[in-house]
Amino acid sequence: MTLPVIVEAMRSPIGRAGGRLRDVSAPDLAAPVLSAVHRRLDQPRVDEVVLGNCMGPGGDVARVAALAAGLGVAVPALTVDRQCGSGLTAVTTAAALLTAGQGLVLAGGVESSSTAPWRYWPAAGDQSPERYTRAPFAPVGFADPDMGEAADRLAAETGISRAAQDGYAARSHARAVATAASGGFSAETVPVAALDHDERPSAGLTVTRLARLPPVFRPAAQGGTVTIGTSSGVNDGAAVVAVVDGEEHARSGRPGLRVLASATAGVDPDRPGIGLVPAVRLALQRAVVDLAEVDVVEFNEAFAGQVLACCAALGLAPERVCPQGGALALGHPWGASGAVLLVRLFTQLVRTSRPGALGLAAIAVGGGQGVAMVVQSC
Repeated sequence: MTLPVIVEAMRSPIGRAGGRLRDVSAPDLAAPVLSAVHRRLDQPRVDEVVLGNCMGPGGDVARVAALAAGLGVAVPALTVDRQCGSGLTAVTTAAALLTAGQGLVLAGGVESSSTAPWRYWPAAGDQSPERYTRAPFAPVGFADPDMGEAADRLAAETGISRAAQDGYAARSHARAVATAASGGFSAETVPVAALDHDERPSAGLTVTRLARLPPVFRPAAQGGTVTIGTSSGVNDGAAVVAVVDGEEHARSGRPGLRVLASATAGVDPDRPGIGLVPAVRLALQRAVVDLAEVDVVEFNEAFAGQVLACCAALGLAPERVCPQGGALALGHPWGASGAVLLVRLFTQLVRTSRPGALGLAAIAVGGGQGVAMVVQSC
């Protein structure tokens, strides 16, 4: 009864970079989702807003979004950056704040890759400023690979075949398309800029079609197996959950997801995709839950080979992951993706009335980190 509880969870549609959400800034993408979550709650007071964001304009995106959402000038806000793990870290931060006496925190993440500002290293001597596409994930002396390159090497080292990756990606799209067709995303989705559905899922992305795509990070002759079809997209999106303390949850009587435990972990920056494995093990240990007991597993599907490597390390059947489709189909709006996992768990465990069911959310992070959370419907 003292553990924090997620009592509401919503997200925007996930758009393709340059797609229907291309003109919506990060704060303006998060604001309608914050407003929608707040409107669904019984209590008007919000104690804090915590949002994850990676590539936005700076200036405390969470504060700008909270003001744009109409939450009031008295509501403080915090933006956190753990790269792809930012959205899930924002929720773990919210849960920690609640132990300090807060009553209601809105937490999640947002990413607008379409409107992300261009950044430059300062000019040095006679050289012009140099544009860079991402910040360093690790300092000099450590490997700092791009995520796709690292995922390709991880798949090779763990024996994940090209065919297995194609099969996993095709299944993710098929599941997402089927879920969308049955209205399975409708209750969790807040329309933004007249977009009311995810742009990325493709009914035509079959194994046969995927097999025709060439590797994109390393040539096939050098062992490359990761293609654009087995990689998540560059996307725009936002996700927000409402977290209350145990006493407030008992008073409200609302169904929700009790946060049993969370964990973060670090691994070699040269193999960032495996980072969710130690985080999952630690979160399960803290929750006193065995992986076999978990009813719904939501891993961020950054790359098919990366997810399959993590499943192999955990002894987890890949078919159990993202039963309604994951980021390979829906998209990967970096700062929001960890919170999207919790929205998906909320729909599958709370909106479908499965009291006592266990859920697991986990995401790997550039630079060699992982974040995981274990929840139970209540």
